[in-house]
Amino acid sequence: MARGLEIFLAVLALGATSVPGAAGPLLRDFAVCAGRLSAVMEDQWMFDGPASERTQAELHAVVAVIEASMPEGASTQVMAWRIDAKVAQRTLLAQVRFAADRRLSQTAAARAEALAAHCQAMILS
Repeated sequence: MARGLEIFLAVLALGATSVPGAAGPLLRDFAVCAGRLSAVMEDQWMFDGPASERTQAELHAVVAVIEASMPEGASTQVMAWRIDAKVAQRTLLAQVRFAADRRLSQTAAARAEALAAHCQAMILS
């Protein structure tokens, strides 16, 4: 699907609002996914370089949806959601890589993968 059509359909699904500063729950979900995918991409830069290119493309698609649908005045809230999600995902990924407890590492890996998979499923293909 062409990128323009992809963004147009996402904006329709999000339901652009006319209230300045109002950000809907789907916009929040996309912002959270942008944060998560950003953390995954940075982890992949260190540990799995080739995979980072795919994640980067997914991140760009999510950011394009955010930018196309974000109401005026919502950028601060959207950035806060992205940062919070990125910090949380980085924490999980750090536990995956560096936890001394193998069970904790496996649990963190499963959760990090599930969260990233949810975000990847949100991207129209």
